[in-house]
Amino acid sequence: MIIDTHTHFYDPSRPQGVPWPPKENTRLYRTVLPEHLKPLAVPEGVVGTVVVEASRWPEDNQWILDLAAQDPFIVGFVGSVIPNQPDFGAQLMRLAAQPLFRGIRVGGAFLADVTQGSFLDDMALLAERDISLDVLIGETAFAGLEMLAERLPHLRIVVNHVGNMPIDGAPLSPAWVERFRSAAAHPNLFMKVSGLLENSRMQPAPDQVDFYRPALDCLWDVFGGERLIFGSNWPVCEPAGSYATCVAIVRTYFNEKGEEASANYFWRNAQRVYKVKIK
Repeated sequence: MIIDTHTHFYDPSRPQGVPWPPKENTRLYRTVLPEHLKPLAVPEGVVGTVVVEASRWPEDNQWILDLAAQDPFIVGFVGSVIPNQPDFGAQLMRLAAQPLFRGIRVGGAFLADVTQGSFLDDMALLAERDISLDVLIGETAFAGLEMLAERLPHLRIVVNHVGNMPIDGAPLSPAWVERFRSAAAHPNLFMKVSGLLENSRMQPAPDQVDFYRPALDCLWDVFGGERLIFGSNWPVCEPAGSYATCVAIVRTYFNEKGEEASANYFWRNAQRVYKVKIK
């Protein structure tokens, strides 16, 4: 069983269009809905997905939640509620009243100074409501990430796409090893092992697990079996490789770690972090 914790749905044919992806991105600028994902995901053993925001428009949170109401394949939603705004609390409370709303995502700019504005109070509100935080960051944001994790130890924080670390098949640099090791010292930090194909310096990305093994070994060593989470980043992964390849690489790796490790990675840890339920 697999819960895919990182997919995006959007529809450029809506009258209002979409803020992302841009029309120039001919590979991604198309209608992407559950009906397009399921033929790819269900044969791989995926039983549900957590959708991650692909729009900064507040009204699009409800658009995804309405999709979820029509299709039980969507088991959770990480939406967009922008911190440091006067209406953050009101927006969050309105969305949190809907059970499938399980988190928000922010970019690394918010972690440059976590003490700025109402950010810490906003994040504390997430923790109080038992809602998680996804972060889309690069190497410069890890210091702020750790500060946030330390300030709010009850907030579950999920790093997306292995921190956007470049992957070249070689052993990790000492800087990246230390970055991950230091982050993993905070038990409320989780690592979403997604974006592997997109982070590859070789494109199209290699489809053999050994190319990704140095990165996966480091993440396994420092985060352990209960804080690594599967996500495909579909459809963004497609220019780098197929959905089946996204699954095959990590399936091979985590199967080597044993049945319990594989189950943790593919679905149990998703339930721990996002509190999702499979119908």
